[in-house]
Amino acid sequence: MIFLIVYDRRAGRIVTLREFEDAARPLAEEARLEADLEYRQDLATHEVILLEAASQTALRETHRRYFEDLEQIATRGGKGPRDRDPGATSP
Repeated sequence: MIFLIVYDRRAGRIVTLREFEDAARPLAEEARLEADLEYRQDLATHEVILLEAASQTALRETHRRYFEDLEQIATRGGKGPRDRDPGATSP
């Protein structure tokens, strides 16, 4: 899967999250270019990125900063979902 993320650094949140099948890479790249153009005046405060992962769950593990705030990350320390207590529930 390919994921297009537009992230607002000031707000600390995702503005846009779109998923594309691997075969749709040209569409994902076109969407990224369109987002770059849309946010070109705000690129100092917004990130526009394409990431690849097997699933959104995997993406959330490898790129936690886009999905969790600093308090959530600090509470869990360096531990990802796989490192948590087996009896723990997901946030």
